[in-house]
Amino acid sequence: MADIKQKLSEVLEEKFSQEGYGDFFVVEIHQSPNDHIEVFLDHDKGLQLEHCVEISRVLEKYIEENTLLSEKYTLDVSSAGVGSALKLVRQYRKNIGRLLSAELTDTHVNAKGTLVEVHDDHIVLEHSEKVQEEGKKKKKEVMVRENIAYDRIKKAVIKIAF
Repeated sequence: MADIKQKLSEVLEEKFSQEGYGDFFVVEIHQSPNDHIEVFLDHDKGLQLEHCVEISRVLEKYIEENTLLSEKYTLDVSSAGVGSALKLVRQYRKNIGRLLSAELTDTHVNAKGTLVEVHDDHIVLEHSEKVQEEGKKKKKEVMVRENIAYDRIKKAVIKIAF
């Protein structure tokens, strides 16, 4: 199974190295025992249906020319979709300025805020917090920035604000 996933990854890597495809990247490839392959892609500027169709045709051609799977295989090529967990630093970069909720490994409270910075080893979330000023009854709202290392993130999801 891993062999097919590796081969498909290589085909996609080659395709994405071609001119005009540098903004594409693979998020994940799944294969179930019944020859159902799911390929989740993304694009720095947003993945379109036409992109998925084109990439699907490239993969189908490769699978069939190399008889990698039985004739009854199914192949789904799509974006990871809204609500899917972010897996790659590149996905975080693409979503700067959006609302993010991160389930952390070291606390029971989710970190929530606007994703304002993305670094190789951590992200920065910004959110407002009410703080009691010394000697005053009324709480003051302040903007707080929180650095979160990737190894502390169990699951991070972009939240859609309406």
